[in-house]
Amino acid sequence: MAVSDIEGRPCRHAARGGLGAVLGAKGVKAVVIRSTANPSLNVALPDLLKEKSQALAKALAANPVTGQALPCLGTAVLVNMVNAMGALPTRNFSSGRFEGAENISGEKMAGIQGPRGGKGGHPCHPGCVIRCSNIYNNAQGDYLTSGLEYETLGMLGANCGIDDLDTIARADRLCDDYGLDTIETEAAIAIMMEQGLASFGDREALIGLIHEAGKGSLLGRLIGQGAAVTGRVLGAGRIPQVKGQSLASYDPRGLKGTGVTYTTSPMGADHTAGNTLGHPAVNPVEKAGQIEVSRDLQTLMATMDNLGLCLFVFFCFDNPENLQYVADIVRARTGREVSVGDLMAVGAQTLAGERAFNARAGIGAAHDVIPEFFSTEHLGGDGPVFDFTAEELQRVYGR
Repeated sequence: MAVSDIEGRPCRHAARGGLGAVLGAKGVKAVVIRSTANPSLNVALPDLLKEKSQALAKALAANPVTGQALPCLGTAVLVNMVNAMGALPTRNFSSGRFEGAENISGEKMAGIQGPRGGKGGHPCHPGCVIRCSNIYNNAQGDYLTSGLEYETLGMLGANCGIDDLDTIARADRLCDDYGLDTIETEAAIAIMMEQGLASFGDREALIGLIHEAGKGSLLGRLIGQGAAVTGRVLGAGRIPQVKGQSLASYDPRGLKGTGVTYTTSPMGADHTAGNTLGHPAVNPVEKAGQIEVSRDLQTLMATMDNLGLCLFVFFCFDNPENLQYVADIVRARTGREVSVGDLMAVGAQTLAGERAFNARAGIGAAHDVIPEFFSTEHLGGDGPVFDFTAEELQRVYGR
């Protein structure tokens, strides 16, 4: 499912989790939203809304992540950072460091896109304050893709052994055109590479396999089923998935709190449900505090999803006053007294509802399991393992 950017290009895709596939199965081809000449929104306290919205925007501009790093380099700023941590999935999660990381980094992208006429600091919609998106042009200066994000760079890049931005951008565009999630597709392809159907680092093989998915060939249909099915069919020993959804571009051994989120999130291995990257309260490779941080972040992310907020806004919530601005904005819109605690209660209720849905579908605590190789194979040969027990993980739910 594609959403157009401010230039009218369909570059934002809701492929993760299969939402587009569900709409396609129902025969929904498009959803068109037409604005009226004088759109109106009933706001109970307009002056307060303006005051608190401006205050939150200023807080985002002052934050070093949302005001500097993301507008300058986009989410691609994370490539070198996560690689330095040793948590960048490489060659089907066999390593956490990629020797070609610099070649697919945000810094590299900014360096080549200037002469080509591409750009960073691109807003995903007219009201975007953070502007973390980008427009990626090919070597001839022609538009190729937009929103070339960290997850795509890490998964189509490092995890397939590909160190060329143009190849990754081509692959990203193809996934968009064919309606494929770049994370899930790459995870399946990396398994194929490890199983000998292609070689890690083979650029044309990567492009060719994505075309197979687009054509719907036997091999392509296997890719389209995702990493879990691909791994089982091929008899792979290393299948990075939870609840049937592939892991994103953070190795849970090098970022243990995110590993807790992968394991316990109702949606499976979902980094957007509570990514602990950079959280000041925990050491990324130690167990202490990870359960509590993951639980709190999952509640916060569910709350933000309910409010329609970009998940990157949470970076400025290191200052509690900024989270209070959000509660004030809701109060200004509705006219009802709303506290931060009220907002968090909505997030907790949402997660409880998702878990109840899973339970009715037969998905419970027994499915909160991360693949065994993360617990037995040391990251990088002598690094950490993911060492949480099933009983410890259930503490996320307060059990």
